[in-house]
Amino acid sequence: MAGKIPTHAKRVFKGIIFDVYQWQQQMFDNTMATFEMLKRPNTVEVIATRNQKILLSKQSQPNKKDFYSLFGGRSETHEDPLVTAKRELIEESGFSSNNWDLFKIYEPLHKIDWKIYTYIARQCQKEAPQKLDSGEKIEIVECGFDEFIDIILSDQYWGNELVLDVLKTMRSKADFAKFKQKILI
Repeated sequence: MAGKIPTHAKRVFKGIIFDVYQWQQQMFDNTMATFEMLKRPNTVEVIATRNQKILLSKQSQPNKKDFYSLFGGRSETHEDPLVTAKRELIEESGFSSNNWDLFKIYEPLHKIDWKIYTYIARQCQKEAPQKLDSGEKIEIVECGFDEFIDIILSDQYWGNELVLDVLKTMRSKADFAKFKQKILI
C-alpha cells in the first residue's frame, strides 16, 4: 500500500468513501500506542480556461448550501489523476482541452491518506452536454481573472487549498502576476 499508511497497518473499517486503518507504533519512551488514519480515493480539481476567461462551477447538492468550485471529483480505482481530471471536466461541464498542466498536488490533512491533484486546462472547447450525477446540479460560470479571485476568496467558494495559495501569491505583486499568467497563458 503506497502513501502515508504503513504497510503493516490493518483496515478495521471499509466505508463508501473512507477506510480506517490502525497499527501499533513505538513511542519515544519505547511504549506502544495504536495509531489510526483514514484513507480515501484521491481527487482532482480543474482550473478550466477559454478565451482568457476562467470556467467555474456553481453547484447545488442535496447535503450543502449552493457553492462555487473548480470542476473535479474522485479518481476511480487505479485511475491516473490526469485521466480523472479529463473525465471530470467533460462530465461536469461538457468541455475538453488538449492543453493540460499540473498546477499542484495538495495533501490537505495529516490524518487522511489523500491527495488532491489540481490541473490547469487551457483553451477549453465545448464538446458534449453535461453528464451529471443524480446528486449534482452544476451551472457553468465564465468569469474574468479578477472576478475569479473575488469568487474564490468569498465564503461561497468550496476548496481551501487553492485559496491559501492565492492568498500567499497576493503578498507579492510579481508572484500574483506569475499566478495569473500561469493560468491564462
